[in-house]
Amino acid sequence: MGDSHTWTAAPAAAERARSVLAAAWSCAVTADGGREELVGAHSVADDGRVLLRVPEDSALLAAAICAPRGEPSAVLEFADVAPVPVRGRIRARLWLAGWFAPEDGHLAFTPTRVVLRQSSGAVVVDIDEFATAAPDPLALAEARLLTHLADCHGDAVERLPRLVDADSLHGAVRVRPLAVDRHGLTLRIERARAHGDVRLPFHAPADDIARLTERMHVLLAQASAASCPRALQRQRTDGEG
Repeated sequence: MGDSHTWTAAPAAAERARSVLAAAWSCAVTADGGREELVGAHSVADDGRVLLRVPEDSALLAAAICAPRGEPSAVLEFADVAPVPVRGRIRARLWLAGWFAPEDGHLAFTPTRVVLRQSSGAVVVDIDEFATAAPDPLALAEARLLTHLADCHGDAVERLPRLVDADSLHGAVRVRPLAVDRHGLTLRIERARAHGDVRLPFHAPADDIARLTERMHVLLAQASAASCPRALQRQRTDGEG
């Protein structure tokens, strides 16, 4: 996929929702007043339907057989957890309301309502946009990429805050990589009693690992050329003292 000049600095809600769904390893299912926690039991069809593998004696299977087709008979909940240890590690929650139907040895869940909650608030995702959206191309690799950045390139993480407005670094005690997608990198700024996030957009989309590497090199070059914010200088001085 070639670079595009028409892009946004952050993923749309439908794309973000599909990314959470694609990368999640577990989900909670509420149906008929009961709740089940499933781990490694779901996959996602291209149209956004969730395919669940459940035991034959599962209450979900009975609910799918008995519930009227087309009614919102269940709610699926997914949590998006930051791969790097940070304060407030859950980055987003995704809820899908809809109905189940047995299909080829598993349960096929068709969503009729999609709600995505992030730090900026909750939004109802258009169901047609959700069905046609694709997850971010880096979604499945994000955990590995961020962990590698945090564990093996601490010097780079220390340089990147030079691109952040000094006011956002006031009182900072630690900066950690929080998220990355094809649009940009998000840093978590932790303070003694609070935290905030800042986004460093890429100059062009990074639709694969090679492009991401180039985009990161550009950010680091810009950071190296920037002066160190006074807030960060004070943070380092206090740490050395």
